[in-house]
Amino acid sequence: MKNRLWASFLLILLLWGCSTGNPVQEKIEDAADQAKKEQSEPMPVGQIGGSETAPLPKAEETEIEKDASPLQSSDDLEELTVHYINAGQADAALLSFSENGEQFRILIDAGNWNSTDVVSYLREQHVEHLDIIAGTHPHADHIGQIDKIIEQIETDEVWLSGDTANSKVFSRVLDAIELNDTGYYEPRAGDVFDVGPMVIEIFNPNEINGDVHEGSLSMKLTYGDVSFLFTGDAEVQTEQKMIDSGYDLKADFLQLGHHGSKTSTSLPFLEAVDPKVAIISAGEDSQYDHPHEEVVSRVKAKGIDIYETSVHGSIVVVTDGSTYTVGTVKDDSTRDEPAGTPEEKPVEKPAENQAAPSADCIDVNSASYEELMNITHIGPARAKDLIELRPFASVEDLSRIKGIGPGRIADILAEGAACTGG
Repeated sequence: MKNRLWASFLLILLLWGCSTGNPVQEKIEDAADQAKKEQSEPMPVGQIGGSETAPLPKAEETEIEKDASPLQSSDDLEELTVHYINAGQADAALLSFSENGEQFRILIDAGNWNSTDVVSYLREQHVEHLDIIAGTHPHADHIGQIDKIIEQIETDEVWLSGDTANSKVFSRVLDAIELNDTGYYEPRAGDVFDVGPMVIEIFNPNEINGDVHEGSLSMKLTYGDVSFLFTGDAEVQTEQKMIDSGYDLKADFLQLGHHGSKTSTSLPFLEAVDPKVAIISAGEDSQYDHPHEEVVSRVKAKGIDIYETSVHGSIVVVTDGSTYTVGTVKDDSTRDEPAGTPEEKPVEKPAENQAAPSADCIDVNSASYEELMNITHIGPARAKDLIELRPFASVEDLSRIKGIGPGRIADILAEGAACTGG
């Protein structure tokens, strides 16, 4: 693959050689940014000649005409298929297309750490080679299965934001990149990539500041006249920055930020994107109540079609670059495999009358400010203190936070929403 940017990959090796403990204690410096400055043209990403795309499952389809000024001609384009994979309370999207017999496959986010549903979905689609895996930010519900995928499917490059997380999941992802000799890159706003007939424009981040949501990779992928926008867990302030930057945010498909949370999809951003279709990737009976009703109402008020993975299963879009169809596929409930090795599970052992942490528990060592406030007794001030005091060895270790005594620790344990580790 052209422009593999080995400088950034060698930096990871150097960090491993110098570290005496957890390799994610020090931030990954953006060596790729320097390499990027030395380039005068957009970087084409490598091509792939893999197996043919598997037939799509049966789905009810509605054809929708698209009328917008094209970035590139849609004449003679082969079909692009975009799978918004039903990955529960997590994100994962597979894009598959070809040109002149060359197969291209891109994965944006990779599901949750405690499942293998995305790995299984890729197997069902006969994916044997990925050009790019882009993890929008290092939370475990976005990069959760990257290590498993790299170990099983040949992958040319992994794109990450450059933010880090104190989690075993993040460490495993970096280990897998190193051990499998996978290319590594940290895109920055303004980057433009040509992947065969597809154009990828990066809108965020300009730089990282330690706020993993604010640093979410945000990108528009354009195929002929049809475009798709992904923003990870970018929130309202980041959406406004993208608007203020003057980027052409208009896209036909918008995956709502942060699983449809009220922290994202502001009215100005929704109007700037002006999508025809909104995709919400969230779990059934989400513990965070995603998607939030005010967001759904805002989208509906604009006359935008909404598809939810928790309702429709995986959502499959097929386009020739001019028109597109949207199919909904109820997934096979037997797809998911056991949730991995014991080290991937929360470390706390439930005591008597203590609720076991849920499968999508709130990792106090990596959760966002807003997510932490879903834990009982953790309000705005304590969420801020918690972030400053991280990492925590156990949920009981939260007693280091001012105002969290034995009684409140017992309540937190009984609730079962908090955990530590991967």
